[in-house]
Amino acid sequence: MLRVAVVGSGPSGVYAAQALVQQREVPGVRIDVLDRLPAPYGLVRYGVAPDHEKIKSLTGSLRSVLEDERIRFLGNVEVGGELLPTARLLELYHAVVYCVGAARDRTLGVPGEELAGVHSATEFVSWYSGHPDARPFDLAGVRSAVVVGAGNVAVDVTRILARGVPELRPTDMPQAALGALADSGLRTVTMVARRGPSQGRFTTKELRELGTLAQVDTRVDPAELAIDPACADPAAVAALPAVARRNVEVLRGWARAEPDPGAGRSISLRFYLRPVELLGGPEGRVRGVRFERTAPDGRGGVRGTGAYEDLDAELVLRSVGYLGVPPAGLPFDAATGTVPHAAGRVLRAGRASVGEYVAGWIKRGPTGVIGTNRPCAKETVSSLLQDAGPLARRALPADPLTALRAAGLHPVEWPGWLAIEAAEADLGRSLGRRSVKIPDWPGLRAAAGIA
Repeated sequence: MLRVAVVGSGPSGVYAAQALVQQREVPGVRIDVLDRLPAPYGLVRYGVAPDHEKIKSLTGSLRSVLEDERIRFLGNVEVGGELLPTARLLELYHAVVYCVGAARDRTLGVPGEELAGVHSATEFVSWYSGHPDARPFDLAGVRSAVVVGAGNVAVDVTRILARGVPELRPTDMPQAALGALADSGLRTVTMVARRGPSQGRFTTKELRELGTLAQVDTRVDPAELAIDPACADPAAVAALPAVARRNVEVLRGWARAEPDPGAGRSISLRFYLRPVELLGGPEGRVRGVRFERTAPDGRGGVRGTGAYEDLDAELVLRSVGYLGVPPAGLPFDAATGTVPHAAGRVLRAGRASVGEYVAGWIKRGPTGVIGTNRPCAKETVSSLLQDAGPLARRALPADPLTALRAAGLHPVEWPGWLAIEAAEADLGRSLGRRSVKIPDWPGLRAAAGIA
């Protein structure tokens, strides 16, 4: 029998576990899926916006994998800490597959990022998604927000800020986050990109949603569209890749639209603006962002023009990319933000460390969509299976769950997760809503019965 630990219960971890149980080369595989959090599903639970119910429904297929009798979910287990070093994990399992993400955000690298009211988009997403590590956001007094970035995460946080609370109430957003959004006086959200409309990293489906929000006026400056060489004439637009072409068509529609006088909030999409300074106000809070106007440099990038523009903002969210965090006990390449590997095999000093594997963002960097994790995990599992013969001959202690408990850990097994689900459903009913996330460690542990 081959016993494997998969560290991380997001899509990459679940797909790795699924690939292991679906293979036929090595019979009798048993997998423990370990997660630091008491709840499974990773970014599907804590990264997908609460109003994106179709994407969140992916939990159904992830659940079916984790309910396989050959797979055991063990939440509330931190790997790499004092209680469970990576070396100890290798003593308990024949092989370990690390499926962890890129948990750190890139910064803007401009003066003023230390001001109150300046956050990463990931912090904001974690808060409204109910992640137990998230810090609360105080939106009182916020009238204008600026989101720096041009990807789907930037679009997500822009939409959540502008969307009306009645539309968010049916979601599983934590009650405190819903209340903070309801109490804010936010009127204007500006999403800003340093390059042009044709170079946006957002998908068309995400982009279009900004134009469907009730009582929200979505605007684009036609003069900024005209700067983009790829938007200059119909022939140039037709030559764009399909997604970029559709994006430009959507943006052109908003640029031509008449303002909606009945809208209570507005979204403005701005292009060719590069942040150079975050401007402080009283008590060290952000009051605005200074941008330098950019222009195409003829090589696909942009250059500064020396012209500047200030935008008011009491809240600034940066969404300019992610960086991997060194997993404790594993080698790490700071330049790529990944663990060095060969087809998923961890490399230590340039040599494959048989028994240690990686999949997901920590393997390939923060790229791709949820589905990208499936072939990534399959490649890693293929490497593991090639090594399975010598790995499986190594004698192991008895059930690793006994050793984890003896080390002082309190794993949340699948029934504990089901108890959390039931508690969240009860919480939602008590609030007159559907299931509502429990957003704190004590609440999650109490619901799982390990407080």
